[in-house]
Amino acid sequence: MKKLIVLMLLMAIIGSIGAADTESFIFIDHLLRLSGPESPRILEDAVIFTASSSHRRVGIAFAHEGFGKVHWFRRFMVPNEDAGPWIKDRPPADLHRDSGILFYIYTIPEELTGVLEYRLIIDGLWVKDPLNPYSRRDPSSGITRSVIAIPRIQRSDSPNRGSDGTLTFTYYAQPGETVTVAGSFNLWDPYMYQLKEISPGRYSLSLPLPPGIYQYAFFYRGERHLDPNNPRRVYTREGKAANEAAVE
Repeated sequence: MKKLIVLMLLMAIIGSIGAADTESFIFIDHLLRLSGPESPRILEDAVIFTASSSHRRVGIAFAHEGFGKVHWFRRFMVPNEDAGPWIKDRPPADLHRDSGILFYIYTIPEELTGVLEYRLIIDGLWVKDPLNPYSRRDPSSGITRSVIAIPRIQRSDSPNRGSDGTLTFTYYAQPGETVTVAGSFNLWDPYMYQLKEISPGRYSLSLPLPPGIYQYAFFYRGERHLDPNNPRRVYTREGKAANEAAVE
C-alpha cells in the first residue's frame, strides 16, 4: 500500500510522461529503483534514457528523425520524506526533492529495426551519451553517435476481432494485479469487466459485442491507462483520451 501511495504521488508530480503508454506505472516503478542515472534501458516498447540532474538541461535527437527534433529530458522528483505532514497550499518545493535523475522515455517506432542511433545535447553541447558504452562513427559526417540494439517487438496484441463479433483486449502489468477495461460498450463502468491473467503479467479478456466502433481504456491500480498496442486514439465527449476499436 505504501508503494502504491508513493507511485500515485509521483504520477501527480510528473503528470503524463508521454510515451509507450507511460500512464503505466512500470516506468515510474523502474525509475524509483534507480540510485542514479544508468545506461539506456528498454522496457516494453520504449527506451528510458537518464542523465544526472546536475546538468542544467539535457536533450536527445535521433538519426532516423534527421536530428531535426530535440526531445528534452524531465527532472524526476520524488516525495520529500523529511517534509513532515502534508499541509494544504504548502509550496510544492517543500514536499518534493530532486532524485538526482533527468529522464526521457521514447517510444520505439514500429518501422524501426536494427539499431537506434542518437546524440545528446548536454548544457548546449552535442555529445555522445556518456552512460552508453556503444557508439559508431558516421563515415559521411565523421560524427560519433550512440547506438542501442533494438529487439523485435511483438505488437500483435492490439484489440482485434477474435471470433465473429468479439473484441479481445490485452494488457501487460505486474503479475498478480487487478486490471479492468471500460468503454462506450458499458457506460464506462471501470468495475464491470476484469481481465484474466493468462500468463504472468499478461491479462486478457474477450467481449462479444454488436458490430460498431467502440472507445475504451484500461484501469490499473486506480488509474486510467491507454492501450500501448493500439495506435488508434481519440477523445471522449468528456475530453479524456481513449483508444478506439471496431467490431465488424
